[in-house]
Amino acid sequence: MSRKKAAFKTLGCRLNQFETDSIITDFHKAGYEIVPFNEHADVYVVNTCTVTNQSDQKSKNTINQAVRHAGNTGLTVVTGCMVTSQKEYLENRNDLTYVVDNKKKSSVFPLVDAHLNGEILHPKDIKQDLFNFSVVEEGFHTRSMIKIQDGCNNFCTYCIVPKVRGRANSRPVNDVLENIRQVIDMGRKEVVLTGVNISRYKSEGVNFEDLIEKILNLPGDFRVRISSMEPEGLSEKFFDLFEHPKLCQHLHLCLQSGSDKVLELMRRFYDLNQFRTIVDTFRTRYPLFNFTTDIIVGFPGETDALFQESYNVAKEIGFGHIHTFKYSVRKGTIAEKMPNQIPDKIKVERSEAIRKLAEESKLAYRKQFLGKEQTLLVEKPATEKGATGYGEHFIPIAVEHANLPKNSFQKVKITEILADKEKTTKAILLK
Repeated sequence: MSRKKAAFKTLGCRLNQFETDSIITDFHKAGYEIVPFNEHADVYVVNTCTVTNQSDQKSKNTINQAVRHAGNTGLTVVTGCMVTSQKEYLENRNDLTYVVDNKKKSSVFPLVDAHLNGEILHPKDIKQDLFNFSVVEEGFHTRSMIKIQDGCNNFCTYCIVPKVRGRANSRPVNDVLENIRQVIDMGRKEVVLTGVNISRYKSEGVNFEDLIEKILNLPGDFRVRISSMEPEGLSEKFFDLFEHPKLCQHLHLCLQSGSDKVLELMRRFYDLNQFRTIVDTFRTRYPLFNFTTDIIVGFPGETDALFQESYNVAKEIGFGHIHTFKYSVRKGTIAEKMPNQIPDKIKVERSEAIRKLAEESKLAYRKQFLGKEQTLLVEKPATEKGATGYGEHFIPIAVEHANLPKNSFQKVKITEILADKEKTTKAILLK
């Protein structure tokens, strides 16, 4: 008897990626065969994103692909943030089997499995649980993402995430620690702490810094990476934690704009002086510390002069990488009704300017590593470049050695920056 087949597509953030990987694990453990999204399957699961208009369009296109692949016999399940923002539209479509919101996303597998076994459930009958995700055993990513938090209370003027993810909610401390123990016991070497606004973590009197300290004190040969976070609410203890050899010296710290005026219009909870202080404090103590970031261009009211301020700050800080976004109007946000909306042509020009700067900054940052050692976590043991993966500072590394096992730590020395799209650093293996 042939195994049932399931295919998945994820759009958006690392949190979505983790949640998809967890759902994949549920299907895999139940004996399903996981197949590429463009192949025949019994069920297609689309985990959507709705953070921008472009995200909505990509999500809709992917849903339509899933429906075509499913035909008359397969199931199509749509979940993720778009379900909350456009639930009526999705539920009124007659070609989707299930529409599952974020609060019930962890129940995608039981819904589908029951359906394929002749038992019809409805998402409304499923209990809500933000953290009931299985430990990821099988998935599309090497690093183990650990969900510690969901939701956000900030309500930035451009953002609908609080509406689609809900208010901030932190996972119990012991659940986080047990999750990490499980993935370490499975042999994973890197855990990535993820959520919507993780710096606001607080559960049972334990804050974000306290949680990281507890994680670092767990036994085992592993390292910890912190995913995207806001530059707010950080104490002196947070800076001290990075002296620990298990904590990677890399943060994706969200800037969004280098103009205090625009930050105020965005209703961000910091100013440039606070952001610079964080960066300067880290780089004084850890000179090679890698900051990556997000920058939004073309926000309502962003004049040429204010954009130039943003450009200058990005150049001054020297980020290891910049994710650039053109401001996208989201219905129901304060920014939707703001005056001085920016024409798309100008947004494109500003986006291109930041992208060029990002490439220059990335190259300048990585040149600092020439002749220096890194600890490579091997993700692909045999590619055209050799074994590839990332160092503790989150720079891509390729080493010409065919026999390096996947998911192993290797000491290497950076020798060259390759002229590829990623500006991968080339390294030699150290004995």
